Amino acid sequence: MSRLSGEKAKPVKAPVPAIGPASPPPMQVGPNEFRIGFHVHDVSRMRRTLFDHEMKPLGITRSQWWALAQLSRSDGPGRGQGLLQTDLARILEVGKVSIGGLIDRLEANGFVQRVPDKVDRRARRVVITKQGRQVLDKMVAVGRRLNLDILDGISERDVKIAEKVLARMKANIRQKLLPLRGGEGDGFD
Repeated sequence: MSRLSGEKAKPVKAPVPAIGPASPPPMQVGPNEFRIGFHVHDVSRMRRTLFDHEMKPLGITRSQWWALAQLSRSDGPGRGQGLLQTDLARILEVGKVSIGGLIDRLEANGFVQRVPDKVDRRARRVVITKQGRQVLDKMVAVGRRLNLDILDGISERDVKIAEKVLARMKANIRQKLLPLRGGEGDGFD
């Protein structure tokens, strides 16, 4: 009942946004629309916690496996060799001192090495070593196993829809970030 009129309140239905190319009608802003952000954050945080637990026997920390994962995305045929230390710091959103210590620990464990940049000899590139690749292979296997557990009971169709929605959200956020970063990319490819 409405407190003002004594009449029963009618439920308000927010339009369901289309997943296709057509623009969805404007959504009403309210607590339910914010829930997706909480779900995305919670799922990401909980997945990282599971992954941390699985990586512990390998003696690798979250910051180390995250750095290796980012380095693996920039390495290989047609993608160049490793990343400049400053670019890795930007992608990981850490400062120069923090990235230096992180790379020192990865290098001490034999997972990466610093090599001179071919264009600017003063700059150093961080590349994954053979031992680092072995750890990455284990990380991939753990990630696949976790994904199977996490996606248990979810149809392939629903997974594809979720991927499409999250990709669109990422593209929307990327567009919003461009002016904040002076038109430069965000490092989250």
